[in-house]
Amino acid sequence: MSADFGLDPRRTDPEYHKHGGFPVFEAAEPGPGFGRFLAAMRRAQDLAVSADAEPEVWDEAADRIEALVELLEPHCAAEGVGPANRVPSLPGAGSLLAPPWTVTKFGPDGVELEVTFSRFHVGGNSAVHGGVLPMLFDSMFGMVIHATGRPISRTAFLHVDYRRVTPIDTVLTARGWLREADGRKAFVNAELLDGDGNVLAESNGLMIRLLPGQP
Repeated sequence: MSADFGLDPRRTDPEYHKHGGFPVFEAAEPGPGFGRFLAAMRRAQDLAVSADAEPEVWDEAADRIEALVELLEPHCAAEGVGPANRVPSLPGAGSLLAPPWTVTKFGPDGVELEVTFSRFHVGGNSAVHGGVLPMLFDSMFGMVIHATGRPISRTAFLHVDYRRVTPIDTVLTARGWLREADGRKAFVNAELLDGDGNVLAESNGLMIRLLPGQP
């Protein structure tokens, strides 16, 4: 199951245009080639931090990457125009910034994701870098705001408690929910669990509804 991230927020929030300068992003349909591209890029990221190659291999790899940059450079577009982060059917909604997650629950009572970290996310000793988890939780908090029908908001603070080492190459579950709302403030919670239900990390944060004109 995937969330409808292409849903126009103005349908649930008639005063959406008064809550800041965010544009309304529609879901993109770039075709199957974009999915293949993302999968290859994710694997390339893993290999970039794990491969141990001969000098000539790195030279050839650099040549190929530079050719890819030359191919894509003329197609550089503004935020919200390219398909990145706008394809709900793809892991991470088609964004390379986030670890590849898939939405399994999306509603007013909470959001749930399946997420798998890889070699690219390692901080050391095969454990996920501690700085990657706040990014996951921050993304989840934004989803919670959207799922509960609240106006678009930005993160005021985000706190993370690390309970256990987060492994790579393992399907994990992330859960987020709205704990309390008070005017412009939305207090949110989230947790990351392994397959046995062990809590790997917990997070709580404050999301603030944007004022008119705030970016």
